[in-house]
Amino acid sequence: MMPLEFLYYIGYSLDKRYKLKRQKHLPHKVISVGNITVGGTGKTPSAIAIAEEAKKRGFSPIILTRGYKGRAKGPCFVTPSLHHSIAPSLLYGDEPVLMAERLKDVPIVKCSDRYEGGMFALQHLSTHSPILFILDDGFQHWKLHRDIDVVLIDGLNPFGNRRMLPIGPMREPLNELKRADIFVVTKTKNKALSDELRDINPEAPVYFSEHRIHKVRDMDGNEYPIEMLKDKKVYAFCGIANPDSFRHTVLSIAGEARGFRAYRDHYKYTKTDIDYLKKQYKDLTCDFLVTTEKDMVKLKELNLPEKILCIEIGFFIDKAFFDYIFNSVIQR
Repeated sequence: MMPLEFLYYIGYSLDKRYKLKRQKHLPHKVISVGNITVGGTGKTPSAIAIAEEAKKRGFSPIILTRGYKGRAKGPCFVTPSLHHSIAPSLLYGDEPVLMAERLKDVPIVKCSDRYEGGMFALQHLSTHSPILFILDDGFQHWKLHRDIDVVLIDGLNPFGNRRMLPIGPMREPLNELKRADIFVVTKTKNKALSDELRDINPEAPVYFSEHRIHKVRDMDGNEYPIEMLKDKKVYAFCGIANPDSFRHTVLSIAGEARGFRAYRDHYKYTKTDIDYLKKQYKDLTCDFLVTTEKDMVKLKELNLPEKILCIEIGFFIDKAFFDYIFNSVIQR
């Protein structure tokens, strides 16, 4: 273990020990969706899919999220419409707004303390269906007890260089995967990774998921056939953890990608950025600007060209995955 990595591990261990001693329980079952690395493993589409399936099975799901970089203080419900002097994505964070736009009838609660957020939801909501909390990015949220830990792992780049922060992408040591109840390998069927996960934690089943294009839409929510882009020239851009994944997605459906710009994850776009993108779009004689759904929620307050589209990604997995989760919830 390298010196900086060792210092991180000491801080991680102390923080974990302190919070576990003070861990709290919500009065309803909690499913956590998380990972062991920083970066994009597809947690948001997964949480959305689990919430949608929960509703189909008679539950009233409530998503608890920290709302990374969101300015709102204390527990609050996430609303995608503009009711404040600042944009919703700045108030709540990118992913919470995205989830709220997709899940019209599922409460999304932003609060750094997910127990406090859960109790806030219970005080303000009334339902006759059994409540189920879904903890977004919760594998390291020691302050709250979870009944099921779903851990997502990128099948294309599972653990990077296998080093912990700040040397590598690992949030905690690999052997902590023993805590997981279910593994989901995303993006590709990596058999070697599946075998490694079973060696680390033979009790947790391993499922494979696909993150495929769900739809293509414009700023106003109008949907277009995916095939529409097959003979079009596009300029693509994004501010996500794994820009190469989005680049490959665009190349798979567009006739020609004439340019691509990657910004850092959770990037806050400015008028200067939009002017630059407009110029690239025009100079390269493109038919459309194309971005991610996550980026689109941050762009609505800016002066964008009409011909901008976003690609929505859906989480696709075998029905047995959901059966396992909800049977486990009922039994615990």
